[in-house]
Amino acid sequence: MTQPQVRFLFDFGSPNAYLSHKVIPAIEARTGVRFAYVPVLLGGVFKMTNNRSPAEAYADIPAKLAYERLERERFVRRHGLERFRHNPHFPVNTLTIMRGAVAAQRQGVFAPYVEAVYAAMWERGLDMAQPEVIAGVLKEAGLDAEALLAGAQDAEVKAELLANTQAAVEQGTFGSPTFFVDDEIYFGKDRLREVEDEIVRRQGGAG
Repeated sequence: MTQPQVRFLFDFGSPNAYLSHKVIPAIEARTGVRFAYVPVLLGGVFKMTNNRSPAEAYADIPAKLAYERLERERFVRRHGLERFRHNPHFPVNTLTIMRGAVAAQRQGVFAPYVEAVYAAMWERGLDMAQPEVIAGVLKEAGLDAEALLAGAQDAEVKAELLANTQAAVEQGTFGSPTFFVDDEIYFGKDRLREVEDEIVRRQGGAG
């Protein structure tokens, strides 16, 4: 069986990336393929692609914003994600926590870091732009907050996040969540069904 490479390009600031993160384990269990998480800076992606968040882009189209909320509520119900709540500090500057994600990868604590930060952002509604809040969340999760925050300031970590972001844009990324099944791009949480279908197809199954 051919196993495709599947990447999940994410920024903690995207609620739809959080919702995708919560659904990915079930897809991994069904297909046997692990998603490779790639930290990118969404603000950088927007700047490089002349894109804007839905809240900005549709600010003058209330019906469109209402529909976006409806679709999110449907997704939450469909997948039983009742812990999700809108972050009252949204939009949150995610530069430190995204650099922290790269640092966590290097320090071998990526999975617990991602869980702790996503829960803080989209279940607890914390202001994860504040270093003291970040430190508290990491300590509660049993992580070395001092080492991770120091790592987030490392020049190589900063360069890696920038390189991830630039490479993502070069590959066609314009927002988060973005998925690649090998070189095939999919955007948005609502494309996860198609992502799974393409994984199965590339494995040689029906799909």
